[in-house]
Amino acid sequence: MKVLGIETSCDETSASIVQDINDVDQRIISHRIFSQLEEHKPYSGVVPEIAARSHLDKIESIIQGTLDDAHMDLDELDAISVTAGPGLIGGVIVGLMTAKALSASRKIPLICVNHLEGHALTARLAHENVAFPYLLLLISGGHCQYLCVEEVGKYKLLGSTIDDALGEAFDKTAKMLGLGYPGGVIVEELANHGDKHRFTFPTPLKGRKNCDFSFSGLKTAVRRELEKIGFDKVSDQDIKDVCASFQYTVQLIIKDRTKHAVKMFKDLYPHGENLVVGGGVGANQAIRSTLEEIAKKNQLHLYYPPIKLCTDNGAMIAWAGLENFKKGNVSALDFSPKPRWSLESLNK
Repeated sequence: MKVLGIETSCDETSASIVQDINDVDQRIISHRIFSQLEEHKPYSGVVPEIAARSHLDKIESIIQGTLDDAHMDLDELDAISVTAGPGLIGGVIVGLMTAKALSASRKIPLICVNHLEGHALTARLAHENVAFPYLLLLISGGHCQYLCVEEVGKYKLLGSTIDDALGEAFDKTAKMLGLGYPGGVIVEELANHGDKHRFTFPTPLKGRKNCDFSFSGLKTAVRRELEKIGFDKVSDQDIKDVCASFQYTVQLIIKDRTKHAVKMFKDLYPHGENLVVGGGVGANQAIRSTLEEIAKKNQLHLYYPPIKLCTDNGAMIAWAGLENFKKGNVSALDFSPKPRWSLESLNK
């Protein structure tokens, strides 16, 4: 079984063809990503109108290049999978309408995928034997939540952010420090050269017996420390120390919130043994090390995607489509794009 996946929910135009095969190294047949990083860098963030126009310009060549790389024609596909939400609606429409056109013209089954489900199932693409149910930490620029993944299309939300997503907090901190975009990678690099104990930042919701997150107070605390120093007097070492202290505080928050998430998960599924990380922030090595410590302490197997599959990509959408197709889930051509679409709403 071979499925084409199309992803256009934010600022990556991506397509991939995956196949249902036991060898994880052979599952991705071809994969292309065009990143709009340079187009959005002057604005220190993604501009929806620019993103949509870029998707429109690139999507045809990305899909054709993916087919060429696989030495395949559309007629050899078993299904076409596409992100139908959540995301920036302009980009979602570009990908969805393209997938619908290909599906209708070649009579190929269409599978409309929830973008978050793509992240939720990526570990099953990249690793063997990631069995259901598992505990999922989904951390990205737009999402930060803990879920129980019971099976394909069945999710239970345990906790979510009550304000900023973690990736957003990284990017906004970087912007305050004048570090450029995307900020998360830059903050992580500078943190390696700073003193993580120099600044004491708050750990919102610490100790509360749930696994919700809050990062707006942490972001405000960073601004206050910069104001104390004086924005015009901040040295390179000050910036490195702020980055290190910020990232260390994030680790403390994740450690505390995950402790409660694991307890909630174990109460629901006493025999559950897998902890999975999905989303772009999952590429952060300091956060990974914290989660490895937690997993070991709680006798859980920790899975996270390879770096190239952490951020938005067509392979995860193709794989989510493949898993849904195997269950008989096929979409109608009148499926509407969804700017907001929770994973729990997929439950049947």
